[in-house]
Amino acid sequence: MKKSAVVIFPGRGAYGKDELGYLARHHGDKAEFIAGVDNWRAQQERETVSALDNAKSYTARQHASSINASPLIYTCALADFSAINRDEFDIVAVCGNSLGWYLTLAAARAIDEDGAIRIVDTMGALMETHGVGGQLVYPFVDEQWCRSRANEKALGEALHAGRTEGSAFLSIRLGGTAVLAGDDAGMAAMEKALPPVEGRFPFRLARHAAFHTPLLQHVSNKAFSLLPGSIFRAPQIPMIDGRGVIWSPHTTDSEALYQYTLGHQIVETYDFSKSVEIAVKEFAPDRLILAGPGATLGAAVAQELIRHRWLGLESKNDFAAMQKENPFLIAMGREDQRALAI
Repeated sequence: MKKSAVVIFPGRGAYGKDELGYLARHHGDKAEFIAGVDNWRAQQERETVSALDNAKSYTARQHASSINASPLIYTCALADFSAINRDEFDIVAVCGNSLGWYLTLAAARAIDEDGAIRIVDTMGALMETHGVGGQLVYPFVDEQWCRSRANEKALGEALHAGRTEGSAFLSIRLGGTAVLAGDDAGMAAMEKALPPVEGRFPFRLARHAAFHTPLLQHVSNKAFSLLPGSIFRAPQIPMIDGRGVIWSPHTTDSEALYQYTLGHQIVETYDFSKSVEIAVKEFAPDRLILAGPGATLGAAVAQELIRHRWLGLESKNDFAAMQKENPFLIAMGREDQRALAI
């Protein structure tokens, strides 16, 4: 009997130095799909994903720039999605974080392959050339991934300080982590207001703009001028967006999907935590499968499961024990788990 699964797609930052060669290692049989992405990139006079993946070494300037990272992560993640064993798993829904929303659209066939690379590449280029502000991360939780009221209080005070001195917003709810964003003054005020925890927070994200905030309204406007609503259609698989809203095959309004994707999704908070909550509560999957590259969302997903005591989980140690005995979350970007999905 097949196991039901919700597939989760990663956002920016998923392709790091350890992922160099990901396509070559895992997807030598996806030549036609990869060639399609390469052809689009070549037409835009941009470096192909094959060339990026086959580079001799990883450099942040080349691989972490939005204009390159977005299509590279898209290609790896969608190739992973197609590699999931459909005889073993019934994929009942898909969701993702930030960039992962565009990957969700592609996986659910709410846009076809041509439309998918077009939107991913266009948005990556817009963020590279028109992105403003920055992002930093700070935990809602303690080191056992349980709620920290002290951290929550500090986050509230930091947002207030950022808004007093500049512009500051909650960009992404990412499991047990808050991604804050703002203009230069707002970022500086938040960094100053947040007390150091765990020896690494608050942590400023390099090469990230103020995604999912009103500071990117001009990017949303530009996206609407470049990307037509005609590339959107009803999905073939239910999708969960960055509000926790389910877009189903039989009730989706393609115009509403277009407006959400290039409007709300760009300028308002992306609630990845809510999408994971809806995934488990509404679809009750036997497994969650995290597409590669990397496994950077693994902790965020686990923290959300712990927050809701899903499967009786109450701490990081509980999650680690479950994963060792019988993994509920399968990360395809981890060599020790990949075989469980393909």
